[in-house]
Amino acid sequence: MLIKVDNLKKSFGKRTALNGVSFKVEAGQIYGLLGPNGAGKTTTIKILTGQRRADSGQALLFGEKVFGRQEELLKKVGIVPEDANLYERLTIEQNLTFFKRLYQCSDELIDFYLEKVNLIDEKKTKVKSLSKGMKQKVLLVRALIHKPEILILDEPTSGLDPASADSLHKILLDLKEDGITILLTSHNMEEVDKLCDRVGFLHQGELVASGRPVDLKLNYSDNRVKVLYYSNEAVEENLVKKTLQLDDPETGKFIAELIQNGRIKSIHSLEPTLADIFVKLTGRNLADDGF
Repeated sequence: MLIKVDNLKKSFGKRTALNGVSFKVEAGQIYGLLGPNGAGKTTTIKILTGQRRADSGQALLFGEKVFGRQEELLKKVGIVPEDANLYERLTIEQNLTFFKRLYQCSDELIDFYLEKVNLIDEKKTKVKSLSKGMKQKVLLVRALIHKPEILILDEPTSGLDPASADSLHKILLDLKEDGITILLTSHNMEEVDKLCDRVGFLHQGELVASGRPVDLKLNYSDNRVKVLYYSNEAVEENLVKKTLQLDDPETGKFIAELIQNGRIKSIHSLEPTLADIFVKLTGRNLADDGF
């Protein structure tokens, strides 16, 4: 595994930010930490990237402890922070050239990734003139030009319009196809559901559930189906919508009778969303502050 977090604990005064968080990310996966603001997502990222030291537990990259080997390990990691820490008065190209010199990267990769994110024609534009979505793409390019094996993103689409977020999602899926392992944090359940192979729910510093999105939905399903059927004759004015419990013995008989009489229009399972599951586990909405 490329990323391993084992029983991380971190407090700031009386406030507990992390309380025994553990998860792992295998090579080639996209793993999402899902939770509201203040749940501990950014603290986890900062410990993994050597910006903070945990009170206890371990943060491993490539099987190595981060602290003590940050400089060497982080050469193989790309980081996209939540805040756009770019030089506003410099152009896109100047920002990336500065970073390139630090990591001794190739000029070819700058143009390659600018082309990939549709910013090649804007390379001479000053950062202060860019939209937030464009700045996020510049941060992503900056994180990729030294050819990292791991990409870590903290709330990559926070504040972006739907079109910009969708564009970034497509880029991340392409990067996964290229073999890059991705860890991202988000409070957007649709984003995590769309992108991630596995997800962990963070709530007040604790990982309350983890697994594949499809498995979590099945595990927390309450076995309901929505049935659309004709009350008598098969005309649209007679359509009736009803929600039924699959574990009710009468449900099977009712649906069988509808099918036999040609009155069934459609049947849909009512799986919970990741947001529904989070509320069920924590009693809190993903839009809420964590503390």
